[in-house]
Amino acid sequence: MAEQSTPPVEPEGTGPGRLRVFLVDDHAMFRAGVRAELGAHVEVVGEASTVADAVSRIAATEPDVVLLDVHMPDGGGRAVLEAMRRSHPEVRFLALSVSDAAEDVIGLIRAGARGYVTKTISPDELAAAIRRVADGDAVFSPRLAGFVLDAFAARPDAPVADPELDQLTNREREVLRLLARGYAYKEIARELYISIKTVETHVSNVLRKLQMSNRYELSRWAADRRLV
Repeated sequence: MAEQSTPPVEPEGTGPGRLRVFLVDDHAMFRAGVRAELGAHVEVVGEASTVADAVSRIAATEPDVVLLDVHMPDGGGRAVLEAMRRSHPEVRFLALSVSDAAEDVIGLIRAGARGYVTKTISPDELAAAIRRVADGDAVFSPRLAGFVLDAFAARPDAPVADPELDQLTNREREVLRLLARGYAYKEIARELYISIKTVETHVSNVLRKLQMSNRYELSRWAADRRLV
């Protein structure tokens, strides 16, 4: 009678539902430590130490969650977020930093991060935070959550600062809003009582300022900011 083999026991988080995580931090030893600690919980699909490498490698690997350091020599976490949110809006970001400064927390959340935890977090807590962010929740270390609540409670009606949006004129924003709603150039011209040529000029200016190449990218950008 043939001996039956026992299937190996998979570690926690393996298999089809295993979360794919990317690490962005300019300290190699810290990345190695995080990779080792999280290995039983998630699949670490890549890592980067610069903004440029992070942007290209995140686009190539398409992880579920990016663990993102806030301060790096070439721009830091916010630069990565701003570069990725247009092209890969499905990727979620969790800031993981030594900084617990209110301005860092608010800046990253406004840029699009789904959460912010400090590097004092335990491996099990970090794994749980990653899964919650992947599921669409917002996650903060307890003290940092207060910063976010205070920032928005103090001025609930104040507009969120957006350097990209701020560089557009009022007319360019009107054109962008109609464009994102699917209006043709002729319809935009009729709606705003301007010529088609003027509409084309405004669209060209918006594309140049936002560094985009077509109206579809503009539409998605506007939808992400709820301008539509």
